[in-house]
Amino acid sequence: MPAPILKTKRLLLRHWKKEDLSAFAKMNSDPKVMEFFSTLLTKEESDHLAQRIEKELNEKEFGMWAVELPNIASFIGFIGLHCPDFTAHFTPCIEIGWRLDRNYWGHGYALEGAQEVLKYGFADLKLKEIVAFAPQIHKRSIRVMQKLNMKSDPNENFIHPKISKESHLNPFVLYRITKTEYDVSNINGVGQ
Repeated sequence: MPAPILKTKRLLLRHWKKEDLSAFAKMNSDPKVMEFFSTLLTKEESDHLAQRIEKELNEKEFGMWAVELPNIASFIGFIGLHCPDFTAHFTPCIEIGWRLDRNYWGHGYALEGAQEVLKYGFADLKLKEIVAFAPQIHKRSIRVMQKLNMKSDPNENFIHPKISKESHLNPFVLYRITKTEYDVSNINGVGQ
């Protein structure tokens, strides 16, 4: 069953359109957006990634949704759920992730979209836990994880197996939230 469309107060999380590809490629070639990734993407690599993302959204009930700001911007990036394709102490798992065009940073869009994705993951998909990870130096993403009430344990920091051990991006931090923790934080109004 394909993934549904998700809506928040300001955002539309939807399937990808052909028109998204040029904005996505521009975003993936922006050194500031890709600062905490091992490389910039070419137009071909970016298009291929978008095709893989849309394939997942069509085949599963989740994936990395394209994010639209209705009546403002047709594409600002992606937010969603994904199964990492590497082996680590916490895999297999479902991760939440986001990547937004830097023109839309600082407005709370990543947090707003991620809150909706967590709600969908726990309420509709009945997931027991959702994780997030990022380079330890990626403070902006870590701050979003913390605002989502995700918790980390320094003992779970890890060397990403797809990135050179010597890379400045390693180590990565791992954040987790269980359904029970999510329910408690929302009852108390913390995750709103």
